[in-house]
Amino acid sequence: MRGVGKLAHPAIKPRAMPRPQRLDLPDVAQHVIQRGNDRRACFVEDADYCLYRGLVGELSQREGCAVHAYVLMTNHVHLLLTPSAKGAVARLMQALGRRYVRHFNDRHGRTGTLWEGRYKSCLVDAGNHLLQCQRYVELNPLRAAMVADPADYPWSSHRHNAFGSPDPLITPHRTILALGRDVEERRLAYRAWTMARVDPEELDAIRRHIRRQHAYGADPFRATVERLLGRAVGPRRIGRPATAARGKKPDSDPRFDPGFAPESRL
Repeated sequence: MRGVGKLAHPAIKPRAMPRPQRLDLPDVAQHVIQRGNDRRACFVEDADYCLYRGLVGELSQREGCAVHAYVLMTNHVHLLLTPSAKGAVARLMQALGRRYVRHFNDRHGRTGTLWEGRYKSCLVDAGNHLLQCQRYVELNPLRAAMVADPADYPWSSHRHNAFGSPDPLITPHRTILALGRDVEERRLAYRAWTMARVDPEELDAIRRHIRRQHAYGADPFRATVERLLGRAVGPRRIGRPATAARGKKPDSDPRFDPGFAPESRL
């Protein structure tokens, strides 16, 4: 029959892949990253940085999230924080995004989105894995060649965590509290840890886990998270973390819980 060929079945559109559920547990640290859209700047002047940091402080208190470390880069943000309840980080980031974008657009005469889609996050094990993440966060300006010393960068938690400069935003994680018997001993240990040579495999592992939103930690940690959430949380093995600030393995150190420009990719 003439024209039969025109009656072919319409093309079946492939199903969109569902968004992966974020890993979220109360009292377990999370590494959070949010990037500017198209790698554009999300901070232009000091007032932007100050407002964002102030909003993190206000909203983290409201939502019951303890902030352990942060860095505000030109085109992205890292946070390391522990929520006291499930969903607290999501509520914090949603409110933070809405309020900060409204300020930024009004102040700089722009419209539209500021962020590159949803923020990414991954659960972080206590002990060396948390120390690795905190160091990773605070060394971003150094890796991006913005400063010669991380203490020279004003928009991060490093000055507080390493030298004790006042920063009401920060609550130390219990892993940091286990680094020494008093505040000064802990700061000395943390400074030594932060400025030690970092294995490139460690950087790759942290980036891979935050990109894929997998749990970053030892096998027992991931097994516990999988049991609590009822689903897989990442590859079976990620390798053994480097030794801690005092040079001991985490499972033999009682202080630890058992248990572009380059900048845009940091």
